[in-house]
Amino acid sequence: MRPYGVAILGAGNVAKGHLASIQAAESAELAALGTRNLERGQAWAAEQGVDCPIYDDLDELLADGNIDIVIVSTPNNQHAEQTIQIAKADKHILIEKPVALNLQDLRAMQAAVKASGVRTLVSFVLHWNPAINIAKNLITDGVIGDLFLAETTYWHSTPRAVPGMWMTRKEVAGSVFLMGGCHAVDAVRWLVGADIVEVCAFAANKGKEWYDYPHTVSATVRYANDAVGRISTSMGCIMPYTFEFTLMGTEGTIRDNRLYSNKLKGQDDYAVIPTQLPDSGSVLHHPFTPGLEHFVECLDEDKETELSLENAINVHETCMAVDMSVEEGRTVSLPLPG
Repeated sequence: MRPYGVAILGAGNVAKGHLASIQAAESAELAALGTRNLERGQAWAAEQGVDCPIYDDLDELLADGNIDIVIVSTPNNQHAEQTIQIAKADKHILIEKPVALNLQDLRAMQAAVKASGVRTLVSFVLHWNPAINIAKNLITDGVIGDLFLAETTYWHSTPRAVPGMWMTRKEVAGSVFLMGGCHAVDAVRWLVGADIVEVCAFAANKGKEWYDYPHTVSATVRYANDAVGRISTSMGCIMPYTFEFTLMGTEGTIRDNRLYSNKLKGQDDYAVIPTQLPDSGSVLHHPFTPGLEHFVECLDEDKETELSLENAINVHETCMAVDMSVEEGRTVSLPLPG
C-alpha cells in the first residue's frame, strides 16, 4: 500500500511542525501545499527544501487524486469553511486548533463531517506529551484516587503577538482561550476523563491594549464528575512559556512531573519523575508526529481517532462559554444550546 498523501493547507509557522511530522512518518508523504499566495508558497517550499505541487486554489488541490489527508493549518477564522469544503471532497482532515470561532460554524462542521463520513483529528498535540501521558496513566491506575480538583495554566508571551498581527485580532484569532487556552482545556478534560459542564470567567487586558480581546482570562470550571478547578490563560504575560497542571485526588496529588500519594509508603516529599514536560512554545517542540501516526493507524483500521472533531466539541464549547461568561458577567452551563 502506498503511503498516505498529505497536503498542508497554509504556509506559516505551524506548517513547519506538520511538515516535520510528515517527513518523520513512514506511512505518509507530502503530496501538496496549499496557499492563498502562490509566490509565498513557492518561497516557503524552497526554504523548507521540499518539492511538491503548490496550489493557490483549494478546489484544485482537492481534485488532486494523490491527496488522502489535508492538514488545515491556516489562520483560525478559515478553519471552519475549509474543513467543510474538504469534507465534501471526501478527504480526511487534520484540523489545527481552534477548529471554529463560533457555535454556528462548529455545528456546520459537525454536520459536514458526519455527512461525508471522513475521519478527522484535531491537533491537540499535548495528548502525546510524555509528562501528560504519565499523569493520565497514574490517574487510570488509581495512584491518586478519585479526582476532585484539576487545574491548568497556559501562559504564552509570544513575541509574534505584536500590534496588527492576526493573532491579536478577534475576527481572525477568536480569543485568548480559542487561540491557545484550548490546549489547556483539552489536556485537563482528558486527564479528568469528564466533560466540563459549567464555567465562570474573568478577564484582564492591561499593558497590551492592542489585543482586540482580553489577553488574560481565568476561568473556574466544574466537570461532569463533580471535580472542580481553574484554567488560566494569558498571552499578555511577561515571562517564559509556562504550561502547568495540578491534579488532586482522594489518595494523592500530581503537580506536573511530581507525585505525592498515600500509595507510596514512607514518602515525605514529592517524587520527581524524569520526563519531558510541556514547557516550550516552540512548534518544533510539539509532538506532531505521534498524532499523525495515530491518524494513519486509525485510517488503516477504519476507525475514528481519539481526537476527532466530535471528541473536541466540549473543548471548543468550553472556550466559547468562557468568552460568553467574560462578556456577559455570568456563569455559563454546557453543552451550549443550538
